[in-house]
Amino acid sequence: MQVDPRHLMQLAAIIESGGFTEAAARLGTSQPALSRMVATLESRLGEPLFFHRRPLEPTPVCLTLAEQGRAVLEATRKASTSLDEFRRGEQGVVRLAGPPFFMDAVVAGMVADFLSEHPRVRVDQTHGYPSDLVAKVRAGQVDVALCPIDPLEQDPDLQFTPLFEAHNVLACRADHPLCGKAKVVVDDLLEYPWIAPPPNSPLNLDLKNLLVSMGVDRIRISYSCGSFGSVLNHLKRSDCLTVLPHGVVFSLRHTDEITALRMVLNSPNRIFSSLQSKQMASTPTIKKFADYLETRFIELKELIRQHD
Repeated sequence: MQVDPRHLMQLAAIIESGGFTEAAARLGTSQPALSRMVATLESRLGEPLFFHRRPLEPTPVCLTLAEQGRAVLEATRKASTSLDEFRRGEQGVVRLAGPPFFMDAVVAGMVADFLSEHPRVRVDQTHGYPSDLVAKVRAGQVDVALCPIDPLEQDPDLQFTPLFEAHNVLACRADHPLCGKAKVVVDDLLEYPWIAPPPNSPLNLDLKNLLVSMGVDRIRISYSCGSFGSVLNHLKRSDCLTVLPHGVVFSLRHTDEITALRMVLNSPNRIFSSLQSKQMASTPTIKKFADYLETRFIELKELIRQHD
């Protein structure tokens, strides 16, 4: 036979309160209503639920049903708590994506700080480059994408939140021989091996544009890898040069491991932005996370301004 979950919870309240009158006050009902509920259950079960009511002495079957009622109550409390947390943006999943080097060096730390403050939120992070990221946001596969965007190429179906001006720099280990030079020229760059940025990345495009602007046909590539950790470890243990986002190099300034050479790259005008779909419904958790990132990038932008 099926038992109404509300009746199970009422039985639990009667036992926990120590009597029908006390349970009625706790549940916001009347003592006669609880007595009728018990009588109905006893009729269906074919046996009593209480040996005595004063003092209260439940039968074994009553204790079993009340235990189930406590489980229902606990599940109800947890459901209410989860719903409240979801509405406050304290529980849920955020699907985040962005270019690998920047995500690993800069954003991962921001995500860790956010999750330490909001432990019931989960962030699923993936990597990608601008065209791929835009497509994923449009398709509803990503909630928030972070990437450098040309202001003239904004998609009307997406919400763009500018975070800071994005530009790339020539990077090397902190004690590289070229770091001591007041001015780095083309011939200097050709003396050393290079780490090739990932194919199809803005970094790779900027390197190609740099070579064209310098009239250089080719450079000596000694290492190629799409992993930021691998590139960083190789860079700080070799004489290699490479192109990295300025924000990445800046974020590692305290390590004294890599630095940027005194040479300006002629890179396209890009704004590092947060992208969200205007068509897909957001959640309080996604909004809270996006607002948090915007605040952190405002702080980062100010730090960069002070440093520069």
